[in-house]
Amino acid sequence: MVEHYDHVVVGLGALGSAAAYHLAKRGRSVLGLEQFELGHARGASHDTSRILRHSYHTPEYVRLTQEAYDDWALLSVDAGQELVTVVGGLDLFPVDAAIPLDDYTRALTEVRVPFELLGAAAIEARWPQFSLPDGTVGLYQDRGAIVPAGPGTAAMQDLARRYGATLCDHSPVASVTDTSVTLADGTVFSCDSVVICADAWTAGLLAPLGIDLPLTVTLEQATYFEPERPEDFAPGRLPLWIWMDEPSFYGFPCYGEPTVKAAQDCGGPPVEPDSRGSDVDDAMLGLLSDHMARMLPGSGRAVRSLRCQYTLTPDRDFVLDRVPGHPSVAVGLGAAHGFKFAPTFGRLLADLATGERDSVSPTFALDRPALTDPSYDAHWLV
Repeated sequence: MVEHYDHVVVGLGALGSAAAYHLAKRGRSVLGLEQFELGHARGASHDTSRILRHSYHTPEYVRLTQEAYDDWALLSVDAGQELVTVVGGLDLFPVDAAIPLDDYTRALTEVRVPFELLGAAAIEARWPQFSLPDGTVGLYQDRGAIVPAGPGTAAMQDLARRYGATLCDHSPVASVTDTSVTLADGTVFSCDSVVICADAWTAGLLAPLGIDLPLTVTLEQATYFEPERPEDFAPGRLPLWIWMDEPSFYGFPCYGEPTVKAAQDCGGPPVEPDSRGSDVDDAMLGLLSDHMARMLPGSGRAVRSLRCQYTLTPDRDFVLDRVPGHPSVAVGLGAAHGFKFAPTFGRLLADLATGERDSVSPTFALDRPALTDPSYDAHWLV
C-alpha cells in the first residue's frame, strides 16, 4: 500500500525543516525527506552562525525582517532556548561602494527602522578593533544579531518530530507530481501537497513540471580566525559587519568559541552540486585574510576553513511560490541569504501548502522576469 500524508517536504535544510515544523504544528500529517544525513555539510544550513538583520536594500525585505525577528522569537519559545544573540550590525560602505548606501537608508527610513550613520573615525572610536579607509560610512542597526545555523536547523527538526512529523534521511527524491513523491528506490508516497526546499537540486525537480529555473550554484568558503585577545572580539565588544563593496565580505564577533568567523559573499566558483569538492581554496583564503588584516588587524591567523554552497537566482531574490499550473506544489529557495528568514519561510510555505494563501509576493514568484527571461542580466550584490 502507498502511504499517504497531508504534506511531503522535500529537503530538510533550514527552510524545509521550518516548513515541516510549521505544518506539523498545525496538526497536519507530514513526511520530510532528505537525500543526505540530517545536518549534512553539502548544502547551506550547516556550520555555527548566520546573520539576522533589519538592514536591507528594499522596504519589502525590511518588512520581512520584522516578521523574521518575530518568528525567531516564537521559535525560541517553542524550542525552550534562546536562538537569537543580539550583537548589533554594521554595514560598511567605502567611497564609491558597489552597493548603494541610499538603497539601505531609504528602505529603513520608509519602514521606520532606526539606524545610525557613522564616519570612519566615529566607528574606530566606538570599536577600536576596526581600521577603515578614509571616507568609509557605517550604517549601524542595534538589533543586528546572530542565529545558529546547524543547531537552529536541528531545533526545527526536533520540534517537527515533537509535533508528529516523520523525518527520513538518506531518502533521495527522484520526482514529484501534484499528489505524489517518488524516491530514487521506487518508493512512492501520496499526499495532498508537496513542499520543495531542495536548494541546489530544486531545478531538477521542477523541470518535469514545466519550470526551467535558471540557478547558479557556487562553492563558497568561510574561515575562522584566532585573535590573540578574543575578549576584544566578544559579543557586546564587536558587532557583526558586512563590507558593502565588490568583493563583499562579512563577519561575526566571537560566537561560541574564541574565534572570529568571516567569509566573502558570492566569491566562489560555479559548481555542480553532485560533484563539487570540499578542499580549501587557497586563493579565496588569501583574499579574505588580506582584507581581515587591513580591516580587523587584531583578528589573528586563520585556523580553519570550510566550504558551503550558494544557490543563486539571477536577481538574488527568493523563490516563495506555488508552481504555476501545479497549485499543490510549493517551492522555497533562499538565494543564499535565506537562513535569517528560515522560520518565516516555514510559516509562509505552510500557508501555501494548506491553501491559507495563494501567493506571497510578485518579488518571489516563479513567473517573474528574472526567472523567465533568458536575457535577464544576473546580479548578486545586495
